[in-house]
Amino acid sequence: MTIFPATTDHEETAGERPVTIFGPDFPFAFDDWIAHPDGLGSIPQEAHGREVAIIGAGLAGMVAAYELMSLGLRPVVYEATRIGGRLRTHRFPGDGGVTAELGGMRFPISGTSFFHYVDRLGLTHRPFPNPLTEAARSTVIDIGGQTHYARTAADLPEHFTAISDAWSHALEEIGFPELQEAIRNRDTAELKRRWDRIVADWDDRTFYDFIASSTAFENLRFRDREVFGVVGFGTGGWDSDFPNSMLEILRVVLTNCDEDQRLIEGGVDRLPQGLWTLPARSTSPWPEGTTLASLHGGSTLPAVSAVKKDPAGRFELTDRWGVTRTHDAVVATCHSWLLTTEIDCDESLFSQDLWMALDRTRYMQSSKTFVMVDEPFWLEQDPATGRDRMSMTLTDRLTRGTYLFDDGPGKPAAICLSYSWMSDSLKMLPHSVDRRVELALSALEKIYPDLDIRSHIVGEPVTVSWEDDPYFLGAFKGALPGHYRYNHRMYTHFMQQDLPEVERGIFLAGDDVSFTPAWAEGAVQTGLNAVWGVMAHFGGASHTSNPGPGDVFADLAPVDLGD
Repeated sequence: MTIFPATTDHEETAGERPVTIFGPDFPFAFDDWIAHPDGLGSIPQEAHGREVAIIGAGLAGMVAAYELMSLGLRPVVYEATRIGGRLRTHRFPGDGGVTAELGGMRFPISGTSFFHYVDRLGLTHRPFPNPLTEAARSTVIDIGGQTHYARTAADLPEHFTAISDAWSHALEEIGFPELQEAIRNRDTAELKRRWDRIVADWDDRTFYDFIASSTAFENLRFRDREVFGVVGFGTGGWDSDFPNSMLEILRVVLTNCDEDQRLIEGGVDRLPQGLWTLPARSTSPWPEGTTLASLHGGSTLPAVSAVKKDPAGRFELTDRWGVTRTHDAVVATCHSWLLTTEIDCDESLFSQDLWMALDRTRYMQSSKTFVMVDEPFWLEQDPATGRDRMSMTLTDRLTRGTYLFDDGPGKPAAICLSYSWMSDSLKMLPHSVDRRVELALSALEKIYPDLDIRSHIVGEPVTVSWEDDPYFLGAFKGALPGHYRYNHRMYTHFMQQDLPEVERGIFLAGDDVSFTPAWAEGAVQTGLNAVWGVMAHFGGASHTSNPGPGDVFADLAPVDLGD
């Protein structure tokens, strides 16, 4: 159960179809497409072995590379640092298997295409310790100097329930139950009819405007909005999103991204790394057992520094060491800003309208700081209070969100001392890892004055500020009001039949291209869009029994608001 769940009076019943990340902007069944026994499609025999450069070995890049390999093409993966992108797992030294997820760390069950690949690789997962979930055991909410301890939402003061009810009623006012029902039933006509109207109504309005103007919140105080911003409706910290377009938030709650989230055991980077060594699908023209690793001699190529087309229409990519290679197509999965900062990308490859979208994309800052501890002392109870010695903690203090990770008593464990976004992340930006740990501990000591966290810390702490990384410049996209048109230009770019020849053959993918930024499912789905685009570029096609995203695009395309 989440604190402020995006649910209404409708309750899921046994046998009912689940909510998945099915649209709402482009309601194509990616999960069905990649699971179909006939495969994604085929390319002409003369195209077998042609090279497709993949810029970035994050999840979008690795999914695209794997599926293009399975079609018979030869992906050539360029990566600046390590396979995984923002699926970055840090492994603390020692044999305890203690990890820290510095990037994506919680993955909703509704991300069915993501979990298709998780299952293909045999990775296991368990519930993520979000606030007020059984996996968290207990939750502390510290706001305005007051601390509340709870195991379930029923343990919180009544005013929390009033805020939760207001949130649910505000969603009902715009047809949330009917939209979710259309997603459950994969009723594309009804979903698009309702969603396309909401896009036009809410593109120019912020999340905060939605809260402030809703009749459901009109009898609540400003302080209640503050509480809502700190506690959120599942993972906390949603005041960071108050300036964002309300469309961003609606997508999250409609598709249950903030519900029933999972933690990938052993580290989520095992997914992109597993795709690197996963043999091509059995239908592939490549010899049995061919992997991306075997096609690369075991290693990715260096970071890309320049991209242009040669006179013959092929793509010339120059790496960081000045080596230039020629490829037949390109899939760019890096953050869009890198196409103007880290990569000298020939301006003629994209239209000026698309360049505007790529450059105006707005990234949200995000910072995490982890420490390893000798044991999960939070599993013990304080004999004086009967409460857990420490809990998953949401607060308006510097730490914002503190998460506890363990594999049971008597084993080393990890604490995410602080997970923050936007201005709270920028407060950490100038500081060393030791200073960040000190700031976090000082804040937590005010919440847990009788708890000595310091004495349990072992090993070296680890931290990340994604905005300080030159290959990311931010954690994930956070669209502002008026940005829908930009997102539309980026997302639909894989449909290239009407583009001038000079702009064809380079495809965009990644969660910042998707309409669901910050969620791995968006990276997977846009990677698959690029696969279809590349397949069509080489004269291939989906199987008639299993049409791909481009085959049904005319019927399902995101609504065009015009310029």
